[in-house]
Amino acid sequence: MQTQQMIDFLRLANQVAIRVMNSGHHPFGALLVAPDGVTVLEEQGNVDTVNHAESTLARRAYAKYSSDVLWASTLVTTVEPCAMCAATQYWSHIGRLIYGVTEHDLLALTGNHAENPTLNLPCREVFSAGQKGIVVMGPVSEMREEILEVHRSFWRRTQSTQDQ
Repeated sequence: MQTQQMIDFLRLANQVAIRVMNSGHHPFGALLVAPDGVTVLEEQGNVDTVNHAESTLARRAYAKYSSDVLWASTLVTTVEPCAMCAATQYWSHIGRLIYGVTEHDLLALTGNHAENPTLNLPCREVFSAGQKGIVVMGPVSEMREEILEVHRSFWRRTQSTQDQ
């Protein structure tokens, strides 16, 4: 996938994140791009602390698509998948990943926030512990500020509510 295509898909995933944020959820968005590299098969925003955008999307896709389709598909997500989401991607057999910003970027922004206890375990480490050659593309530096701005807005608002 070319850089401009990755940026376009990350922008679309970020719009999903904004939509779920405006509905009161954490601003994470994910897409499943078909093997053709053009068609969006699924989109998902964050549901709650356990049902993240990526893991929810991967479980739903696993129930709908064949293993061959999933292996040739790409999970596109605004923020690097946490260990839970990376493992769910691994087990659902989605062969590629594109993400916008790292877990470290998110941790630097949120700190030890009760609603986002970020693990210091990059998705590449999770994947490397397995037996599948999942292709990882990210972070995509061209999208860093655009994605982080959505998170800054959300986590500032959440922090001020928590402080009251």
